[in-house]
Amino acid sequence: MNKSLGKVCVVGLGYIGLPTASLLATKGYQVHGVDVSRTAVDGINRGEIHIYEPDLDVLVKSAVQSGRLKASLEPSSADVFIIAVPTPFKDGHVPDLSFVEAATKSIAGWVQPGNLVILESTSPVGTTEQVAQWLRATNPKLALPAAKQKATSGRGPASAQVFVAHCPERVLPGRIMRELVENDRVVGGLDPASAEKAAAFYRTFVAGQVLLTDCRTAEMCKLTENAFRDVNIAFANELSIICDKLSVDVWELIRLANHHPRVKILQPGPGVGGHCIAVDPWFIVNSAPDEARLIRTAREVNDSKPAQVVAAVRQHAAKLKKPVIACLGLSFKADIDDLRESPAIEIVCRLAEEKLGTILVVEPYVSALPAKLAALPVRLVQLQAALVQADIILLLADHREFRAVDRKALNGKIVLDTRGAWR
Repeated sequence: MNKSLGKVCVVGLGYIGLPTASLLATKGYQVHGVDVSRTAVDGINRGEIHIYEPDLDVLVKSAVQSGRLKASLEPSSADVFIIAVPTPFKDGHVPDLSFVEAATKSIAGWVQPGNLVILESTSPVGTTEQVAQWLRATNPKLALPAAKQKATSGRGPASAQVFVAHCPERVLPGRIMRELVENDRVVGGLDPASAEKAAAFYRTFVAGQVLLTDCRTAEMCKLTENAFRDVNIAFANELSIICDKLSVDVWELIRLANHHPRVKILQPGPGVGGHCIAVDPWFIVNSAPDEARLIRTAREVNDSKPAQVVAAVRQHAAKLKKPVIACLGLSFKADIDDLRESPAIEIVCRLAEEKLGTILVVEPYVSALPAKLAALPVRLVQLQAALVQADIILLLADHREFRAVDRKALNGKIVLDTRGAWR
C-alpha cells in the first residue's frame, strides 16, 4: 500500500463529492467523506453507491476495502477540506447558499493553520470570500487571507494561515470518473498563496492543466462556461419552435446548416436540465440583472420549451377518446439517473395535472418515481408494455435502450421525438 499523501475531508457525497472522494482514496489520500444522509453514509461504508455513474461502484468498493475511504455524518480533522454541496436557487432565481454555509460552519472547528479549504460547488461570484468570512466568524482564531492579499502581508508566515480557494468541477455526468482526471481545472485562490497551495493539490491527481487565477475569476469562469452552452442550446430550441410554426424539419435544417465550415448548431430538446446549465446562468443574471440580457433571454427560451412540448401532446391527445401517453425518459440527459432540474419531469407533471390521458413513464435508470410524480396519476412501466399500450409516444431522453427500439413498434402510433433519436 502506498504511503498516504495526507488526509482529505470531502463534505457532500453526491454526484461530485463521492466520485472525487473515491478517486482521491485510490490515489493514496486518506479520505473522510461527510454527508447529511445516513442512508448514503451507511451504504458507502459497505462499499455501495446511492447514485449511478459508470465505474463509480467499482471505485467506491475498492476505496472502502482499502481502508482509505470512510463516510460519516460529521467532519473530522484533515489537511484538505473540499466542499461539494448543492447550490440551488430559491424563488425568483435567487442563489441559495445555505448548504455551502452549513458545510463551511461544520468544518470551521476542525480547520487548523496550514490547512486548505476548497469550494468545489458551483457558486455565484463572491462566494469563496463569503466562505472565508463564515470560517472567520465561526472560528475567530483562524488566520485567513483577505481576497487578493499577499499571503504574508500582515499575517506572518504563510504556513500559519488557512488557505482558501475555489476550484469548480467541470465534468459531464456519465463521464465523471474519466473527466475528473483528464479535464483541465481552473483554481482561484482567495490570495496567490491559496491558489498555489490548491494547484499543488490538484496536480497530484489531475492529468489536465491546472490553471491559476483569483477566486472571483474562477467562480465566473464556471458560470460563463455553462451560460455559453445554455445560450447555444437556446438558439437550437428557438429554431425548433420556429420550424414547427413554418413546417420545416428542424433536424434536417440543422444537419444542412452545420455543413457550413463556421457553423455548429447544437441539437434541440425538451428543455435544459441538470444542476449546472439549468441553474448557473441565473447566478450571473442575479448578480448583474441589467447587464445579463442575452443570458436571461436564453434561460427564458429554454425554460419555455417544456410548455411547447406539452402543447404538442395536448393537440394530439385532443383528437383521441382515451389516449394513453407513454413518456420515455425522466433524466435530464441520456444514459444517467440524474433527475435534477429535468425538463422531462416538468413535462410529465403537466401532462398528468392536465389529465390529458393515461400517463405511462419508462425510465430504466430509476426503480421508483420521484416524489413529485408519485403523488400524481402516473405509472412507471417497462418499455415493451409502454410501446404496446400507448397511442402517443413521447421521447424525452434518448437512452441507448430507447434509441434501439425497433421502428416497427412505432407503427400506428403518434410519435413525438424531442431528441431526434428516431430519425
